[in-house]
Amino acid sequence: MKPLTEPDIRASFVNSTKGEAKRMHVPKDLADRPWDDLDFLGWTDPAAPDRSYLVADLDGRLVGIALRRAAQAGRARKTMCAWCLTTHPGDGVSLMTARKAGKSGQLGNSVGAYVCADLQCSLYLRGKKSAGPGSRFHESISQDDQAARIVTGVAAFLARVES
Repeated sequence: MKPLTEPDIRASFVNSTKGEAKRMHVPKDLADRPWDDLDFLGWTDPAAPDRSYLVADLDGRLVGIALRRAAQAGRARKTMCAWCLTTHPGDGVSLMTARKAGKSGQLGNSVGAYVCADLQCSLYLRGKKSAGPGSRFHESISQDDQAARIVTGVAAFLARVES
């Protein structure tokens, strides 16, 4: 992913008002992010741990969404991220919901997916971050194909938000 600036990020949001986008906490360490290893930018709001954000480049168009992390009910079992197929113990995978864009979102409609709670799928895939022993299964497809699967999953989710 190419490096993003704060104005690019704020302007990309499709399911937030301009005021909400202006008030959101954008990561301060944008210059230090491992951009070459990222398929999308995802982060959790430090002031509100149940709020997260995701920005992806879809064919040259930046699309950002605000997400809500569902409350966990004390699960002790392992769960798998729908995008990167990393398994996490406990609350490492969460139901992330996004208000739909436009009129549909104003009516309260949303979409959701079970994904890595920290939105660091790209780093888990590339071995830059670990969810613990046995969290990544050996796959017969290449790492590039696995990254393409993440991009496809994120793009499909964003398309559902925008529809």
